[in-house]
Amino acid sequence: MEKSLVAFFSASGSTRKLANVLAEVAGADVYEIKPAVPYTGKDLNWNNQNSRSSVEMADSNSRPELLDKNAPVADYDVIYLGFPIWWYVAPHIINNFLESYDFSGKKIIVFATSGGSGFGETVSKLKSSAPNAKFIEGKVFRGRADKAAVADFVKSLNI
Repeated sequence: MEKSLVAFFSASGSTRKLANVLAEVAGADVYEIKPAVPYTGKDLNWNNQNSRSSVEMADSNSRPELLDKNAPVADYDVIYLGFPIWWYVAPHIINNFLESYDFSGKKIIVFATSGGSGFGETVSKLKSSAPNAKFIEGKVFRGRADKAAVADFVKSLNI
């Protein structure tokens, strides 16, 4: 049986809730990807082009610093990778996370939270950050995902 880890970044708490339900349903361990400098509400003001998140997302080479690089990815075969969708892609801290570890031979199942947008080019834009991993486009969850919906998602993966 493959060993699974749910690694996630959550700016406001929505993705954290989903990740914890997913870990419970999938029988996976959990690792939170945290920025060295936490995001504030002001940082997340999408309507302000000078807010921290807007500035980071405008620069595709931006790599917000990670709080730590202690994720035990080497111990896992399957990584469920979760995050909120920002500007139709993953926040750049996810690229930094992927670039900080060796994901060779790992399955990375991408899941996200979003108020309205889908994955768009998210998965293709992440592949260059972990070129030796097998990416699987999972699901974008909108609103609160109940346990049954998460269980259906995990079951659909046939892992």
